[in-house]
Amino acid sequence: MLYGLSLLAGIVLLTLGGEGLIRGAVAGAKRLGVSPLFTGLVIVGFGTSSPELVVSIHAAMNQQPDIAIGNVVGSNIGNILLILGLCALICPLTTQPQALKRDGLVMMLATGLFILLAFNGSLGRFDAAVLLASLAAYLVWAYRSESGQHSPSAELHTAEAEEVTKLPSSTLFIVVALTAGLALLIGGSQLLLYGAVGIAQAMGISEAVIGLTIVAIGTSLPELAVSVIAALRRHADVAVGNILGSNIFNLLGILGVSAFLQPLPLVERMASFDQWVMLGASALLIAFLYTGLRLSRGEGLLLLVGYIAYLTASFTVIS
Repeated sequence: MLYGLSLLAGIVLLTLGGEGLIRGAVAGAKRLGVSPLFTGLVIVGFGTSSPELVVSIHAAMNQQPDIAIGNVVGSNIGNILLILGLCALICPLTTQPQALKRDGLVMMLATGLFILLAFNGSLGRFDAAVLLASLAAYLVWAYRSESGQHSPSAELHTAEAEEVTKLPSSTLFIVVALTAGLALLIGGSQLLLYGAVGIAQAMGISEAVIGLTIVAIGTSLPELAVSVIAALRRHADVAVGNILGSNIFNLLGILGVSAFLQPLPLVERMASFDQWVMLGASALLIAFLYTGLRLSRGEGLLLLVGYIAYLTASFTVIS
């Protein structure tokens, strides 16, 4: 019971902390005169992944590499199979060809790069530098491809920034929001990891499985809630772009930072099973989207069934 409450409390604090950090950072960017496009693309993009980032860094520094890597791999699998599957069942999802060609390609390349770098069984500091350099290159490409034009993705990133900036931009607000957000993220990550590891030990489940499932779902719950609400309001056209961007940030940014701070060995089950599920889910999503630039309800159902099968295999067959 204690571990379960700790897990739930950690998820709540991570959600609140991520929201506070985003709003403080965006308000600060507005005060410094940073463009809405750059703010939406980089600051909001990183901010929505801040729960995953803090949890993976905390796990890496606590010598829990299975959770640090599993959180990212599991989040990427869940983003595609669970979140997009549910959203497509509610409302068929559309995507823009420009965003699909760029972000879909980069997501596949980032997934392949992770598998290649982890082929020797670990992610070291050189691997981290490659991942972070790749993220920087992607951000430059994305900014240049959207700057100065009225593409749907550019409008989306600008709208994201403008939506968050409908708040005070005073120095006091910025400092309080950033400080409180960071404190909640740190406290939430500690509670989440304490509860998750405690549950794993009590149930005799490996930390890898916990990281790939419970922790990954917990850190992705804010994204799940936002995506489902958007689908219910028939604004689901933004869901695909958000998921593609999130998966890119997770692989290149979160794993890059975590492995740079603490080299991460890759557990055998992730090398032989989970990373290939992530690659397969990514390829399946891109294949679905290229056939009509939409994700239908039938395809969403297939994704959701795939996630249920993945969870079943994780807890029964491949533990």
